[in-house]
Formats: sequence, structure tokens, C-alpha cells
Amino acid sequence: MAIQQNDINKSKAFTDGTVNKVTLVKTDVLTLDVYYYKAKQGIGYHKHPTGDQIFTVIAGSGTFKLDDGKEEVIQVGPGSVVVAPANVWHDLIDNGKGDLIAQQVTKQPAGMEKR
Repeated sequence: MAIQQNDINKSKAFTDGTVNKVTLVKTDVLTLDVYYYKAKQGIGYHKHPTGDQIFTVIAGSGTFKLDDGKEEVIQVGPGSVVVAPANVWHDLIDNGKGDLIAQQVTKQPAGMEKR
């Protein structure tokens, strides 16, 4: 197996309309994606039926939401690490400055459903 590598700083790109998602590394069992948020952008509530996700905030600030029948909301910033368990609705939203950068590691295959 060859070493997979990428650079989070060279992949930095913000887009209008939707959060920009860049896949940096992908194997048969894991994916590492980085999200670049402009002001107030969000992913939108969604869930992954068969895969947990771990989010790490690299820069900026945001709101992480989890809804497993009762919505929980926390504020996140650089260094924050949160887990979205498999088959639980979740969302991550920029707090308005447009500087949120977060990475996620996801078990594959995870599937995806939007609310």
C-alpha cells in the first residue's frame, strides 16, 4: 500500500452557496474530509446510517447540533472535537464570521440521508 497524503492548507477554498467539502484521504474503511464555511453556512441536518463521524474544528467558531429525539446544541471552536454517532441527525453551522474550518473522519461506508 502506498502512503496517502494531502495538505489541509493547500486545499483551503471557500465557496458561495454551500459549504465546500474537500476529501483529503479515503480508504475502504475511513474518509477524512475538510469543510470550509463562509459566514452562516451550514451542512444541514443529516445522518449516516452505518458510520460514526468525528469532527475536529481547525479554525473559526460554530454551532454543532445533534438530534436523537431531543436536540442538543453546543458552541465549538479551534480544538473542539465532537462525535456524531451513526444514524443520529447532526449539523455544523458557522457562527457568522465565515472562517470555520472543520475536518471529519467517517467510517466507510456510512451512507447519507438529509432531513
